[in-house]
Amino acid sequence: MKSMTALSTASLSEQGIRATVEIRTVNGRYLEISCRLPKQLSHKEIELRELVRGTINRGTVQVTVKTDSDSPLASTLSLERIEAYWQQLEKLRKKLKVSTPLSLGDLLRIPDIYTTDDAALLELAEREWKVVVKALRAALASLDTMRKNEGKELAKDIRTRIKTIEERLDRIEERSMQRVPEERERLRARIAQLFESDEIDEQRLQLEILLLADKLDCSEEIVRLRSHIKFFLEALKSTEPVGRQLNFLLQEMHREINTIGSKANDAEISQLVVSVKEELERIREQVQNIE
Repeated sequence: MKSMTALSTASLSEQGIRATVEIRTVNGRYLEISCRLPKQLSHKEIELRELVRGTINRGTVQVTVKTDSDSPLASTLSLERIEAYWQQLEKLRKKLKVSTPLSLGDLLRIPDIYTTDDAALLELAEREWKVVVKALRAALASLDTMRKNEGKELAKDIRTRIKTIEERLDRIEERSMQRVPEERERLRARIAQLFESDEIDEQRLQLEILLLADKLDCSEEIVRLRSHIKFFLEALKSTEPVGRQLNFLLQEMHREINTIGSKANDAEISQLVVSVKEELERIREQVQNIE
């Protein structure tokens, strides 16, 4: 089981090329990957996404890649572009009636006037990409370890809360078993008071008690809730993504405890139900961060 929240950075230098990869992950319903790559590596985004998918199955992922080279490519000036920019700027200067003349320094500050050999640029990009891939894999491995460790801590906290819920369920079951004889005597007293007599139709009373007991009985809900808990604890041990499964089981647990609460009509059971709901809500918050 893994957490969806983590941060990892890896840097690598090889043959005069330096690459730094940073990966941030947060919780999300699906796998969403956003990439920030240097311009010369923008065409590698699809490959990068596939590498990330090999490690991460769910969550919002942001990957930032930075590269640097000890031997940058030489650039040459494009005379055609310089002349074109000069003519356009001169027209603009005259139109706006700017008295200050243009200078060569003004033109040299325009990035577009420099050109680089396409073949050399492509060759450098391929060399950079090989270093980026190694750095990316190192960052993903570190990230995966962090997510597993965080997942273990989440599972530990959740198991503690599940234990509390099981203790509350034991008390709910115990209290619900005590209620039937209590309600029987209460019903007998009400009937006696109503008819002002101690002579009560015992058969009719037993029928009423059976109907009342059935209405108050929450044993089926407790059995189902314990079954959900069993599957929930088993899922926590899985090495596969289980976040959605845990969410589903939590919804089922909420449904059962709500039914128990609606049947309660008892102060102690109602308090125990509220306590269970609080623990389930805290678990739900933790599960939102599980892959």
